[in-house]
Amino acid sequence: MPLTDDEQQQWRDRFREMMVSTRYISTLGVVVDRWSPDEVVVRIPFAEQLTNNGTEYHGGVIAALIDTAGAAAVWAGHDFDKGIKASTVTMTVNYPGRAVGDLIATAHCVKRGRDLAFSEIEVRDPKGTLAATGTLVYRIVP
Repeated sequence: MPLTDDEQQQWRDRFREMMVSTRYISTLGVVVDRWSPDEVVVRIPFAEQLTNNGTEYHGGVIAALIDTAGAAAVWAGHDFDKGIKASTVTMTVNYPGRAVGDLIATAHCVKRGRDLAFSEIEVRDPKGTLAATGTLVYRIVP
């Protein structure tokens, strides 16, 4: 029997909490600022231990934020009747700039297939400076 709209929303709410409470992601301090089927915004508040030199983020932190934001964009609008076993299939990260202060990732799921979903992500600082862009292919199966 398919899930009701309320049950679908309950699952989305659970995944919103789960996305930022996993062991690794929670160590980065990721916070959800917006969670809707159309757009997800997640943020890492500035933390010196996540930088190379006290001011500039390590690229791995930015990549982890892109992975998290892209997956979150998929879950925020996912049809949970299609499954909950998931993994990142591929991810591309580009670093055109540098961020000062918090990292803010905005992600959109741009296509949903049978098993694969595709997200586009931008990472900016609070002044709007583009630090990174990314694409994510995410698989969810029963």
